[in-house]
Amino acid sequence: MNVRALIVDDEPLARRSILRLLKDHLDVVVIGECGDGGTAVKTLRAEKPDLVLLDIQMPEMDGFEVVRQIGPEKMPATIFITAYDRYALRAFDTNALDYLLKPMERSRFEKALLRAKERIGEKSQRQVSERIMAALEQMKRQEEYLERLPVAENGRILLVRTREIDWIEAEGNYCRLHVGQRSYEIRETLSALDRKLNPRDFARIHRSTIVNLHRIRQIQSWFHGYHLVLLEDGRELRMSRYKDAVAKQLGIG
Repeated sequence: MNVRALIVDDEPLARRSILRLLKDHLDVVVIGECGDGGTAVKTLRAEKPDLVLLDIQMPEMDGFEVVRQIGPEKMPATIFITAYDRYALRAFDTNALDYLLKPMERSRFEKALLRAKERIGEKSQRQVSERIMAALEQMKRQEEYLERLPVAENGRILLVRTREIDWIEAEGNYCRLHVGQRSYEIRETLSALDRKLNPRDFARIHRSTIVNLHRIRQIQSWFHGYHLVLLEDGRELRMSRYKDAVAKQLGIG
């Protein structure tokens, strides 16, 4: 049985790479190539392929929006294609979805294609649809986290990238952001800010402190069950009862 496949990627070089990888698979017939999400949606609806190799990072309409437009339950067997994005990869891994990293390796491609063919042979698409929905929800939550914070300075508004923040301390109903040698006051409580920051990047280590997990160099035992968190710049911060949750976020719990 031939597998009718659609290639969707805004990069011509990536599409050619996929075609080369498919060359030896005589049972796979490429019915078309799409360079944007809008065309992909029209082609998927019109041609109803058995398999789609779908790029995630496309301008205007990305791969996830293509899935939303079609509906996960109506999607053919799907192999997602992505440049490195740790949040996307976690969503795929968690929900057992096939994906390929650019540049694509033949061995990985062969495994993903084999699984896709097996999936096409299954009578029920329900479990796959549920996994795609779960991945979309996971990515949606990621998109809701703050990437920049507005701060006032000398009569102007600066937009501070959250990934550049080293740590944050509470000052009553305000917070102070520590960014390298600079610090900024923001009118927001620590609890409210904690809910808006990505837990993959930030952790509340004390009732008055949030720290960027990527800035932690070392964690040391202290006394009475407390710990000290040492940052890359030498700053020492006290960690209290939140230590178990922080250890889990760091992958050491």
